[in-house]
Amino acid sequence: MSSEHEHNQSSLESSTDTRQVGIANKSTISQTELNASELQGSSSKAEKSDTKEDGTASRAHQRQERFKALQARAKSANERNLKETAAETQRLATDPALLSSISRKHAFASHNLLKADTEAAGEDFERKRAWDWTVDESEKWDRRMDKKQRHRDDVAFQDYTQDARKVYKRQMRELQPDLEGYEKDKMAAIEKAAANGDLEIVETADGEMIAVDKNGTFYSTADSVGFAENKPDRAAIDKLVGDLRKAEEVRLKKRRDRRGGDDDTDVTYINEKNKQFNQKLSRFYNKYTTEIRDSFERGTMI
Repeated sequence: MSSEHEHNQSSLESSTDTRQVGIANKSTISQTELNASELQGSSSKAEKSDTKEDGTASRAHQRQERFKALQARAKSANERNLKETAAETQRLATDPALLSSISRKHAFASHNLLKADTEAAGEDFERKRAWDWTVDESEKWDRRMDKKQRHRDDVAFQDYTQDARKVYKRQMRELQPDLEGYEKDKMAAIEKAAANGDLEIVETADGEMIAVDKNGTFYSTADSVGFAENKPDRAAIDKLVGDLRKAEEVRLKKRRDRRGGDDDTDVTYINEKNKQFNQKLSRFYNKYTTEIRDSFERGTMI
């Protein structure tokens, strides 16, 4: 009995030792796997951190390149603006009248130089200069010079009739009629008259077709009052008002020039000499006569 008990106890101890060895081996394997997983995780984290650092560095490099490009664009824009500003300042500082005067002097100098060289060579200057012009251009130039000379002779005041004629000619030069609107209104009036039977189409001996006014209502005569029915548009009315205002401004300007710029003061003189004498009297005696003159104007002077 005792031998069997000892044998069983020894078997139990040996199984217990075997289980302990197995548990120790399992714990060693699990620790090894844990260490391997930790190493793998640390390596993956290192790789991720390296990738992240690379991405951050590339983005920083791209931002730096964009910033440099923007700096270059800003610098070129500033230089271009400075050049344009300098050119604009030079254009504004240049007097157009001075440029035209210089060009005119250059043309006169070239003309005189060519004339001197031509005469020195024994040639006819007018004939040589006319080589560059056609007959039509030459005649047109002569007519222009004659017209300019007549205009110079016509500048001085002769009488009021001549002055009115010059004003009328100037207004006719500035007149800009609406020919397209006129033709449109004319065709509309002809179609309306033809529809009403007021016009009759007649063929002449030459084969030309003309319109004949049967009852005298279409063509205007001295007794016609059809113009009273015409209603001009707003643009034509504004143009007429502008012309009237311009004429009034010119008239007032001439009046101020004749009065020496004193348009608001009373006219107490008959000529320029009398005006100067009255001004001299006013400088010395106005401080004594102001109250008396005001009383006369109010009607309270006894």
